Amino acid sequence: MAASGNTGVRRILRALVYSGRGLLAALRHEAAFRLELVLVAVLLPLAIGLGESGVERALLAGSVLLILVVELLNSAVEAAIDRFGDERHPLSARAKDMASAAVLVSFLLAALVWGLILL
Repeated sequence: MAASGNTGVRRILRALVYSGRGLLAALRHEAAFRLELVLVAVLLPLAIGLGESGVERALLAGSVLLILVVELLNSAVEAAIDRFGDERHPLSARAKDMASAAVLVSFLLAALVWGLILL
């Protein structure tokens, strides 16, 4: 990809704009992201309150925020594949399934972290 010509602070500001557009797109078009955002809104304050040390709070909060990160990547993979049309292809299905599996693994990680710290 060609260089944009933006450098320094201008580049950072443009990156923030693109990131904001990505978050808005996820909110508008991804029901799973909206649902996971509700989960994070509930669990994040609990993570801060239930953690007994800074490390515990960071692990509890980080494991839940990681779910959003992985969901955003999953949604990006799906959008990129869907751009090419409705034709079913084994590689497209594999990529979507693997991205979905990554979301599942992020949930399992969060459950493991919460279970180990709170139990």
